[in-house]
Amino acid sequence: MAEPLRPKGYGMTAAIKNKIAGKYDPKLEEDSIQWIEAILGEGTMQGAKGADAVQKVLKDGSILCKLINVLQPGSVKKINTGTQPMILMENTGKFLQGCEKYGVKKADLFQSVDLFENQNMDAVIKGIVALGRMAQIKGFDGPTLGPKQAEGEKREWSEEQLKAGQGIIGLQMGTNKGASQAGMTMGKSRAIID
Repeated sequence: MAEPLRPKGYGMTAAIKNKIAGKYDPKLEEDSIQWIEAILGEGTMQGAKGADAVQKVLKDGSILCKLINVLQPGSVKKINTGTQPMILMENTGKFLQGCEKYGVKKADLFQSVDLFENQNMDAVIKGIVALGRMAQIKGFDGPTLGPKQAEGEKREWSEEQLKAGQGIIGLQMGTNKGASQAGMTMGKSRAIID
């Protein structure tokens, strides 16, 4: 496939790429690589270090598909092999679908093109971390990645407490201290003439 005709070294394209590259966290990358290797086996990531090396290893999507299949068996029925870009991107798409079915929010995931064209490896790593957090919530008994995601605090109110709250005017509503607009006129009245 031909290289896309995008300017690379100047202008807005370069500014955006530099901004995305500035967000990349090498520590998060290292933690993600160690987590993947702990689940799939040592050497899976082939010693990848740095965004470009990680992208080359994960580009075909096969490692990601194997990862989601360990966490939730049967998520990806068939992992494609070959060299055609669309087939390889399909693997990543299947991984992303499997992550959504597993419970990872779509907003926490990346797009296939982010990985395949090395456009936003920060989003890729953060998507893997989001999967690691969800694995902890789901009770995966293997290695963990990142802090456990908070589940929220459920609050219960008695009927008496709910009724007491209805009589309170919130601070955002303010108060009118008994004032009203009765009898107020502002300027000349509006006349509609036929």
